[in-house]
Amino acid sequence: MKKIYISILISIFCNNLSAQKKQLSIEDAVLKKNTTLASDRLQQLQWIPGTNDYSYIGKVNGKEFLIIAHTDNKPTDSTEATDKFLSIVKRYDKDFTGFPKFPAITWLSKDRFRFIYKDKILIYNLAYDNLSNPYSADFNGFENFDFASETSNLASTRNDSMFVTVYNETILNGNPNNANIIFAPTKDGNVLGHAVHRNEFGIMKGTFWSQKGTHLAYYDMDESMVTTYPIVSLEDQPSKAKMIRYPMAGDKSHEVKLKIYNMITKASPIEVKTAGPAEQYLTNISWSPDETQVFIAIVNREQNHMWLNSYNAESGAFIKTLFEEKHDKYVEPLHPMIFPKHIKNKFIWQSNRDGYNHLYLYNADGTFDKQLTTGDYEVTDYYGDDDKGNIYFQSTRETPTEKHIYKLNIKGELLRLDTGEGTHSSIFSEDFSFFIDIYSNIKTPRVVNLYNNTKNKIVKNLLNAANPMKDYSMPNIKFFTIKAADNETDLYCRLLTPSNMIAYKKYPVLVYLYGGPHAQMVVNQWMGGADYWMHAMAEQGYIVFTVDNRGSMNRGRDFENVTHRQLGTIEMADQLTGVEWLKKQEFVDSTRMAVHGWSFGGFMTTTIMTKSPNTFKVGVCGGPVIDWSMYEIMYTERYMDMPSENPEGYKNANLLNYADKLRGKLLMIHGTSDDVVLWEHSLKYIKASVEKGKQLDYFVYPEHLHNVTGKDRAHLIVKITNYIKDNLK
Repeated sequence: MKKIYISILISIFCNNLSAQKKQLSIEDAVLKKNTTLASDRLQQLQWIPGTNDYSYIGKVNGKEFLIIAHTDNKPTDSTEATDKFLSIVKRYDKDFTGFPKFPAITWLSKDRFRFIYKDKILIYNLAYDNLSNPYSADFNGFENFDFASETSNLASTRNDSMFVTVYNETILNGNPNNANIIFAPTKDGNVLGHAVHRNEFGIMKGTFWSQKGTHLAYYDMDESMVTTYPIVSLEDQPSKAKMIRYPMAGDKSHEVKLKIYNMITKASPIEVKTAGPAEQYLTNISWSPDETQVFIAIVNREQNHMWLNSYNAESGAFIKTLFEEKHDKYVEPLHPMIFPKHIKNKFIWQSNRDGYNHLYLYNADGTFDKQLTTGDYEVTDYYGDDDKGNIYFQSTRETPTEKHIYKLNIKGELLRLDTGEGTHSSIFSEDFSFFIDIYSNIKTPRVVNLYNNTKNKIVKNLLNAANPMKDYSMPNIKFFTIKAADNETDLYCRLLTPSNMIAYKKYPVLVYLYGGPHAQMVVNQWMGGADYWMHAMAEQGYIVFTVDNRGSMNRGRDFENVTHRQLGTIEMADQLTGVEWLKKQEFVDSTRMAVHGWSFGGFMTTTIMTKSPNTFKVGVCGGPVIDWSMYEIMYTERYMDMPSENPEGYKNANLLNYADKLRGKLLMIHGTSDDVVLWEHSLKYIKASVEKGKQLDYFVYPEHLHNVTGKDRAHLIVKITNYIKDNLK
């Protein structure tokens, strides 16, 4: 244990050799982290279709410009294209005085890009220096824009209705009130074209274009059977309640159908005949390359059985089940089928069936071909394939705390493409002959390199971001592992210590945690994955510690699902193992320890403050789940089963049953409009505490959702900081 302490002191000695630096304030840590304290980046970095050119938004003399760069050493265009573009927009709108910020653009071809201006979707043509309004519509109030890749036809939603707008680039400056809408289905009580199942199972949208844009599949969700819940608005006097549909664990779930609209025949939409119970989950929608079939991964409500089914795109009739996946705890398909461009009559499926998320190759008819990747690591992203049959992906193969980029060739040989430790992501050119690698690590804010993929070498450094914290004193960061409560499993830890630590002085501790599925706190990226606020707290004299317990992500299926049916139990045991490590350190004052977390972290904070009541002197929890039977169906039943199936598990995890065990100071915070973890959770905990004669502190943020954002974020962080400081004296 002394080795870590000695290495910290050496780092402190080196830091003290440098000139006196500024202290990072709590307010600056919140308000400036996305502005002056953010590391430089190449905004809107993207490849231009049909070329090996790329673009990004840069600054020239303080003004934003569209930078068009080339891999063939042609001169970079930094101002001319932008000047022409601005002049054309001015011609389109005589009141145009410039963009406050360069608009988000999407390249459609080597000469054309799409952008939104004053609720119009416009296209600029660089070759002809003209602007078109191909949709002739005003999209004020619209959302969920989904463009067909080949036709550019647009699916979008407004309120609960869905609209399809035909692309026609010959329309110039059309009547904004004459939208070329050909399909606007509505039905009382149904929600069309939106994401369903509360964004679980990797679902991020509700519309799905076929490859050539001739068909559109979309979700049709009926929520009429789901319990309503009031969200109170203070805008009216007296205040009014907006009713939302919130399916709680064990109750009725919404019912979802998938429908298909044929853009060619324009016939009435057909319903995909999924059969089965109404409350099953329809996930991971994909299309066959020839647009004749649509595929759905159907998961039963128990979430322990998945069927990958194909259906006829014209009739909606069931064709066949390609394969099934089962698990005694749960299955969780997160990715639709991938049809490689250059590996014909095959598809790739992602699954953790062998314990880690890997890539599996199947024949088009659903027969198994082979497992493409294997090992004790997670495939975390898939980039595509080239004309030589190579596939490209991102994974945690080196270590769970880092991500790197790999190429797998047709012989099965695996090659790491990037260099440098840390967290890498990449953008590949259309033909995969070049790629742009973006990475950071604890010591490196951001590096962007252009690689020649055929020569496997860096051809240009596009950005080596300066350290935005160079004028500030910053804490020391250490990564290390400890054994979990099972004495076998390695847990990754992050330790922040003040840069000016005094030998043999004992410091108060702040433990920041999350602890739940689909989240990882300890990652080798800039700032060590820790928020600026945590760095500020460390520099103000706190030891800031985080451990990713069993149940968190990127460690494989068994590492995550070990918590099944007993949320909070194993996670707490691992967190307490981290606390025991802290108590053994010579620089830790174990009598002055605080714990803080939000959402699942709020649940964990309250769990430890009540189930292990003498561990922490202070706790601050935000948006906490208190009773899992009041949380939403999809998430809760995956990890806990239904309340009727697991009454003991729900009872043990219900923190209302432990309110009388609370010790120390606890501040509970909640947004009154929280539609993720309902306000009801913390209100019931307050009620239980009053009944048990327990004192705790409580604060609400009126009309905030699950996370407190905007200018009120600074207020929140200052409140948390002051509470910890005042009670750890």
